[in-house]
Amino acid sequence: MARQSSVDLVEVAPNADPPVCRLLDYGKLRYLYSKKERESKKGQKNTELKEIRFRPNIGTHDLEAKLRKVREFIDDGSKVKLTVRFRGREAVHQQLGLSVLKRIADDMKEEVRLEKAPSAEGRTLYMILIPSAPKGEKTEKKAEDLANAEA
Repeated sequence: MARQSSVDLVEVAPNADPPVCRLLDYGKLRYLYSKKERESKKGQKNTELKEIRFRPNIGTHDLEAKLRKVREFIDDGSKVKLTVRFRGREAVHQQLGLSVLKRIADDMKEEVRLEKAPSAEGRTLYMILIPSAPKGEKTEKKAEDLANAEA
């Protein structure tokens, strides 16, 4: 029957008892499946992991400049990995790097959540921050705060 009508015999449900087959164009079926897959990928959000490196004895102005960059990444919805790299004898003073990370976390506590607490890995100390609220919710919250302030 499939050859007579110039279509394909496609097994739709192989696990059914008996297996279900249909007469249809296989190329069109593959196209519809790929279209459905692309549509499902559209709804997914890819969060990037951005990394910013610090030194344990970073200056205040340098720290502020890097904090501005961290805020940019957070506003874009990306995760941010903050890394403190130790060189030479600096590795003995891990508490300096820990204090840098804590200072950053305190400065940004309204904007971010801590996904991974500070942890050491070799000669580096790192923590991961994520945005505290999705972008849409953040703007709605600001609008509500403005409405409450005006009232």
